[in-house]
Amino acid sequence: MREEGPADWSKLLAPNDRLEKELFGNSNTGINFDKYEDIPVEATGEDCPTNVESFAELELGEIIMNNVAMSKYDKPTPVQKHAMPIIKKKRDLMACAQTGSGKTASFLVPILSQMFEEGQPEFLREQTNRNNRKQYPIALVLAPTRELASQIWEEARKFAYRSHVRPCVVYGGADIGAQMRDLQKGCHLLVATPGRLVDMLERGKVGLDHIRFVVLDEADRMLDMGFEPQIRRIVEKDTMPPTGKRRTLMFSATFPKEIQILARDFLHNYIFLAVGRVGSTSENITQKVVWVEENDKRSFLLDLLNASGPESLTLVFVETKKGADALDNFLYNEGYPSACIHGDRSQKEREEALRNFRSGKTPVLVATAVAARGLDIPNVKHVINFDLPSDIEEYVHRIGRTGRVGNLGLATSFFNEKNKNIVRDMVDLLIEAKQEVPSWIESIAYEARSMGGSGRRPQNKSRFGGSFGSRDYRQMGAGGGGTRGGGNQMRSNPMPQAFGGAPMGYGFHQGGGYGGSYGGAYHAPAAHPAHDWWGS
Repeated sequence: MREEGPADWSKLLAPNDRLEKELFGNSNTGINFDKYEDIPVEATGEDCPTNVESFAELELGEIIMNNVAMSKYDKPTPVQKHAMPIIKKKRDLMACAQTGSGKTASFLVPILSQMFEEGQPEFLREQTNRNNRKQYPIALVLAPTRELASQIWEEARKFAYRSHVRPCVVYGGADIGAQMRDLQKGCHLLVATPGRLVDMLERGKVGLDHIRFVVLDEADRMLDMGFEPQIRRIVEKDTMPPTGKRRTLMFSATFPKEIQILARDFLHNYIFLAVGRVGSTSENITQKVVWVEENDKRSFLLDLLNASGPESLTLVFVETKKGADALDNFLYNEGYPSACIHGDRSQKEREEALRNFRSGKTPVLVATAVAARGLDIPNVKHVINFDLPSDIEEYVHRIGRTGRVGNLGLATSFFNEKNKNIVRDMVDLLIEAKQEVPSWIESIAYEARSMGGSGRRPQNKSRFGGSFGSRDYRQMGAGGGGTRGGGNQMRSNPMPQAFGGAPMGYGFHQGGGYGGSYGGAYHAPAAHPAHDWWGS
């Protein structure tokens, strides 16, 4: 058998009309780039590469530039302007940016560009000639949920269109046989959930010996107590090249200090990139908090759905799987077209629910936190926290499902006695995002502060400089665990006062709202009288 010479990975392959329509037929043209111009950015670490203002400055090559244009990306978002040059300079990165800011493209585009530029590796040519059934990807992207993994894979297919690079995806809850057969067709960029990847490694279907890039998306969740052992198994205890020999990239909307300290085990001389009001939420999202007793929640939810209109995509978050099923059944019986996703639903059921939600067939989706991380559903108009989460980081991720890529969104949260543990962080977040703060929640937060409890943060610790994760802990002096990686920093659009943790007064009140007066129907306790903060 005659051995063929190396293929030129930098050249565009022939177009495929059917695949092109599948990949780009529904490209989002609604990105509101003007909303991004004043977003603050801070990069810390040694020798931070200079940010860019256009894709052309990055010299991404003809394949990427063709696919960027077909995706209708006019110019990079702030996280892309800063992260892409860092990755192109082959630096490790910990990037903290608000949800819906374009994080996925910010790592896929420069990784694929370098893969095209460097060409087909020698080991791949040998593997092709041997017809080896074990696949050795060049890039690995790890994601915590099946839905996010599928979404990243779809984006990778767009940017790899008309190239030799073949993206694959593996995740639990789906037919492993079908996934193994797909891998055998070739896999250069692998998107995976940790559990299924460990399974593939143990079956000898995937080898990590030649990994050049590893990405942990939603890294703060990936490194929590449930995921850390699997991540360490994949990154440290298998055959993956060590820190410094590979590029390691971490992305999330929140990076608590504890996670940053843990993450340094996987990173080498990294840049910490903070884009937007990190650990907070976009000002494009109007946040409303209303006092609703537990037994009034369903009635109040119906009022909100009626006010939103039948065609408005509404994502309703609940805490438990049982609660999700019960609320979905209630809405169905009340005549509202709804769907439900949670961890006990099969992969087929989850995919069908998401598909029907995206298309508007069932414009109400009831979900547990499995849907909170990273899912990109472009036209979600309203996120409702039927049950508030127990920590503010999860709240940030949940409401980030609306107001994506610069567009406007609305988030409404039902608050009552059960949620007092997050009241201080909630008020801080509302103020910092310049949202209206109801007087009753200010009163509850004041009581919590004066008592020194009822909050998840240690007393006297600034949220923005402390555990919540908006700052590079290496810049925090003696309490930051050292200054590994150096202390140079580069700033674009200087941070607002709140970003640095300076004290702020309670003074932001943006009136307005929609859908009539809700202030009279649902009353706070006597100590916290109701206020018609909906602006009616």
